[in-house]
Amino acid sequence: MFRPFFSSLTGHIPPHQLGRYLVVGIWNTAFAYGTFALFTALLDRYMPASYMAGSLLSALLNITVSFLGYKWFVFKTKGNYLKEWGRCLMVYSGSIVVGLALLPPTVFIVSHVTGSPRAAPYIAGALLLSVQVILSFLGHKRFTFKSDRSTKA
Repeated sequence: MFRPFFSSLTGHIPPHQLGRYLVVGIWNTAFAYGTFALFTALLDRYMPASYMAGSLLSALLNITVSFLGYKWFVFKTKGNYLKEWGRCLMVYSGSIVVGLALLPPTVFIVSHVTGSPRAAPYIAGALLLSVQVILSFLGHKRFTFKSDRSTKA
């Protein structure tokens, strides 16, 4: 039942590329969530809603880490660092804006549902990150590292 649906979504993606994306994506997700949690915790005593600043600061660092992982290990493109990094920024900028817009209401909902306002930013950040992973792959595959500018891997 799910196999034909999954195949229709991923059939055009070389299996080795999807596997590498998942491995790099796991690293990026862990690194991104770790930096989000770290910055949120470090800033908590200095500002209200530290999760907003934590999200923005971690995003700036994580974009470059993600870019290099995707460039070197997933899409394996050569050269064009500045151009592709700029495209990567464009893909992630949309994700950052959506994440920042959805984070406060998600924190509110999670806080209300769980009754744990201190844990809510961390849970909400994890929920939103999973959506951003899917959207970023599509953006990188079709725009940042578009196959007509890259070498086949």
